[in-house]
Amino acid sequence: MRQELYQLLQGSGSVIGFEDAAIRVLVAAALGLVIFFSYWISHAGTIYSQKFNVTLVTLTVLTATVMMVIGSSIALSLGMVGALSIVRFRTAIKDARDTTYIFWAIICGICCGVAQFLAAAVGSAAVFFVLLLLGRIRNDVRTLIIIRASRIRELELEGRMYEVLGDKASLRVKNTTEESIELIYEINKNALDKAERASGTSLTDKLYAIENVDYVNIVAQNDEIGS
Repeated sequence: MRQELYQLLQGSGSVIGFEDAAIRVLVAAALGLVIFFSYWISHAGTIYSQKFNVTLVTLTVLTATVMMVIGSSIALSLGMVGALSIVRFRTAIKDARDTTYIFWAIICGICCGVAQFLAAAVGSAAVFFVLLLLGRIRNDVRTLIIIRASRIRELELEGRMYEVLGDKASLRVKNTTEESIELIYEINKNALDKAERASGTSLTDKLYAIENVDYVNIVAQNDEIGS
């Protein structure tokens, strides 16, 4: 019983040859390049991080290498879990899609490390085409319109905003003092552009036509950091 338990902890003990190890690493590197290309396509613009993209390739190769070492050894796998639990990863994820790419790289590395090339290829092909079709979808850009003016112009400002934008703009914040008022509206950028084209003039010009308006700020918000 003790001998069987020892053999279970040790694993199969099979040694991977140089040719077999080289094939697994090369396939992992090839799939890592597929992930690299997919990330490069779907993250166009300032949100694209070349360093993170290169990391995905190396992560795929490293995971495959670790899987070749672990094999079926429970002792080595537990040791690896213990080693990883010591390391704390504090890298901020800029885009929720980055998590998908990290898992994709790890899973490809695991499949290549245990020589499951077909599963890695089929899964990667499916994920690649899904991200190719849907990966460039962006959240709608919300626009904040911040107006500061004399408090006596409160009703006139609200009426002018409704005149130009109708019910497409939502009043989110109203800050008031005895002498001044600050209004913050939220609207979709496309709706704002459409309303300005329909009125034939910019919203800021219409607001500045009202007396005692200190400033009008238009700020674009996006949930994706860096985009």
